[in-house]
Amino acid sequence: MLVAGLIVGACGSSNDARRTKDTSSSTVSTTSTTSNEVAFPYQPMYPFANLAEVATWQQHAASDADQAWHLDAKATALSFARFLGYTELDQAGATTGNGQDARVEIGGNNSDGRFSAAAIVHLVRYGRGDHVPWEVVGTDDTDFSITTPGYGAAVTSPMPAGGRITGVDESISITVRGLHAQEALGGSCCVPAGGEGTPWSTTVSFAPPVEGVIVVSAATGGHVRSVERFTVTAANAPTR
Repeated sequence: MLVAGLIVGACGSSNDARRTKDTSSSTVSTTSTTSNEVAFPYQPMYPFANLAEVATWQQHAASDADQAWHLDAKATALSFARFLGYTELDQAGATTGNGQDARVEIGGNNSDGRFSAAAIVHLVRYGRGDHVPWEVVGTDDTDFSITTPGYGAAVTSPMPAGGRITGVDESISITVRGLHAQEALGGSCCVPAGGEGTPWSTTVSFAPPVEGVIVVSAATGGHVRSVERFTVTAANAPTR
């Protein structure tokens, strides 16, 4: 059984608005630990909320063929898009990285049949031992980002949300989800935006999650398909 401390990475922005996980300025959220402690320099987003859930999966489900997608970075990234409700995004494009860290393009085919990426999903291996699954820890953002709430921040409802976007006639929808909730916890729709690296902002109310982690996603589209770009961050909220 794994028992672990969790290091939550702070999230900074570079000049091109790309979100990075800066562990050099990380804050620390601790659980009970032992000498077998595993440090994880990211905020877990999906599909596991913590290392205890990973350990349970490894003990009971890792050998199940229906659970094999957890061991495939592309499959996990596609499952994440479905979790967010972006069912149109059913294709995985280019994948970069190695056996421990991966970045996967997620998107769909345009009317001409060409693949168009909506986001680059960042995943890392989460856990230790045999059958270590992939965990989504964020998106790599260039022309569309969430900067509020900060990566791994503590939040309450109603929650300010915002970021930057480059585009024309954009309409941004924000959704708040809990990892083990069937429905979205809250959301805000149709924030008009556009320009070059222009700030966008709104306020989102949400119901308390079952677990502390919430996933905040923002999407824009409507030109070719309803979701053409998306970005995510994760925060921690008081539980119900």
